[in-house]
Amino acid sequence: MLIYLAADHRGFFLKEKLKLWLESKNYQVRDFGNLVFNDQDDYPDFSRGLAEELNQNPNNKGIVICGSGIGVDIVVNRFPGVRCGLGFNKKQVSHGRLFDNINCLALAADFTNFIQAKKLVWFFLKTSFTDQKKYKRRLEKINKM
Repeated sequence: MLIYLAADHRGFFLKEKLKLWLESKNYQVRDFGNLVFNDQDDYPDFSRGLAEELNQNPNNKGIVICGSGIGVDIVVNRFPGVRCGLGFNKKQVSHGRLFDNINCLALAADFTNFIQAKKLVWFFLKTSFTDQKKYKRRLEKINKM
């Protein structure tokens, strides 16, 4: 599994820390940017590239970060193969994986520190979809929209 990362200037430093931490855990990471801190950048520019790739490879995982987490979440959810959830606590993130099979996690850098982010990412990566009939049915309905 490949993990895709993307962040604007407000999420840049959290992304960089998470990238190093993920690589230390032997995850293969692909960074969609921004690759340098630029306080004039725009989150759609980086989130879109990640979403296009995740749309083609929905079994990989994505993590998108901006100040609120909302902007990047909106962008990536415009792509049919992406199911992104905005994560604020480990139970919520686990439920997103377990019941909604999210393959992308949006983080709010203005409200999530590195220690919290590591926990959220850990639950995102380690929780598996329940694969129960009712949850598969619901996802299928979304896919038909």
